[in-house]
Amino acid sequence: MSDDPTRVQEFFGSRAADWDSRFPDDGPAYAAAVADLGLRPGATVLDAGCGTGRALTALRAVVGPAGTVIGADLTPEMLEEAVRAGRDKAGKLILTDVARLPLRDGALDAVFGAGLISHLADPASDLRELARVVRPGGRLALFHPVGRAALAARHGRQITDDDLRAEPNLRPLLSGSGWRMVSYVDEDDRYLVLAVRPDDIAPA
Repeated sequence: MSDDPTRVQEFFGSRAADWDSRFPDDGPAYAAAVADLGLRPGATVLDAGCGTGRALTALRAVVGPAGTVIGADLTPEMLEEAVRAGRDKAGKLILTDVARLPLRDGALDAVFGAGLISHLADPASDLRELARVVRPGGRLALFHPVGRAALAARHGRQITDDDLRAEPNLRPLLSGSGWRMVSYVDEDDRYLVLAVRPDDIAPA
């Protein structure tokens, strides 16, 4: 499952204005996932594909005033909504494709990605790019506030064997992209995968 960047922009751009109102109760789920990422005060973290910035406040609360929070998204309208909601006060917003991040190697302690994996144009390459900008030992969280089955049902579909978010598909994808999966949760009210960039593996 992958998506063309132009289609991603069109899809989210047309939905940005009412995006938050469609999912008004997701805040606690985001905060819980951020907590499980294990960030320390002073850490530097990227919210990749941040959308309207729903994770930024929780990320800022964990890393504190000495930390750095960056929200990156491909869709201008989503970032405009993040600013309108005041979430730019919690982190620096940048308009960019996560496939080509304007960050130096090893700049980050962690990456948080909500609903990200199914919208990557080239999942293996894009995950390698995320590994590039994370220090050895840094972490990755792939999150969604509902699990695969619940999300599919919401859209009137069934989950399929080729779903990249399924553990048998995602584990080797991460492994081949500079990450090692350390936990996998797929429940009705939560999808959360945690991975680490091993000290002894450099991204290709």
